[in-house]
Amino acid sequence: MNQQAYMDISPDVQAALAEKKPVVALESTIICHGMPYPENIETALQVEDVIRNHGAVPATIAVIEGRIKVGLSKEQIEYLATAENVRKLSRRDLPAVVSDRADGATTVAGTMIIAAMAGIKLFVTGGIGGVHRGAGESFDISADLEELKNTDVTVVCAGCKSILDIPATLEYLETAGVPVISYAADEFPAFYSVSSGFPSPMRSDSPDSIAKMIAVKRDLGLRGGTLIACPVPKEQEIPSGEIDDFIQTALGEAAKEGIAGSRVTPYLLQKVVDLSGGRALETNRVLVLNNAAVGAKIALALSQTG
Repeated sequence: MNQQAYMDISPDVQAALAEKKPVVALESTIICHGMPYPENIETALQVEDVIRNHGAVPATIAVIEGRIKVGLSKEQIEYLATAENVRKLSRRDLPAVVSDRADGATTVAGTMIIAAMAGIKLFVTGGIGGVHRGAGESFDISADLEELKNTDVTVVCAGCKSILDIPATLEYLETAGVPVISYAADEFPAFYSVSSGFPSPMRSDSPDSIAKMIAVKRDLGLRGGTLIACPVPKEQEIPSGEIDDFIQTALGEAAKEGIAGSRVTPYLLQKVVDLSGGRALETNRVLVLNNAAVGAKIALALSQTG
């Protein structure tokens, strides 16, 4: 393998890795496909600032002109936020985008893969993909779950997106052997909502205890990632009953318009933003910043485990 031939790691990230300082990987789909301009730039830079303020080094990941970038400059983030035809990158897409010398924004799965290549052990995102509603007929299951099964990166999120089948997603993760820990909560969070109504497999109330568990998993040689689910701050949540009404409406409109495949998730998320009068966008921003603070604390604790 010659992964490094395709990869550019920024000097500050490279230095942090060499010195075994805490590094937190960040996705770029939120910049290109998850939020409108200019909220996408503002949120991406705020997330990086939160991570720095908690003593870690942010490493936003993307592909620009076929080069895998680990740690973006402000100018590169601004470029991606306004560029056209930026492809959405999961595992299957990465070779084509690199060989085409194109631009790509990494999903959860794509970011995990590149983070592992670069030696970064922790990644912060908004919410993971999962088993879609109606997957028994469509077989629509996010590649994020397979990556969590196979790639040794800890993912800090606000649960899986509310548009998904949450109990089926938790069952999939159990079968895959992925440790799922809710941070300071007994229930698994549902992205926009504090509670999904489903108990979390595990609970932990401190970054240190999470870091110790991850270190033991590493020492035991157990393959795959770990999922840390952080509830959105209560004052910023959209209650589950309310958000589910928006989702059901969005699902109906998606079916009428024939939306399918990789277009489903961005379509539904935008519909939920529209139906909520913009509240969902603000909740999304808040939960990402909260995840970044928790993730940086865990990364710092991990860096002290050896």
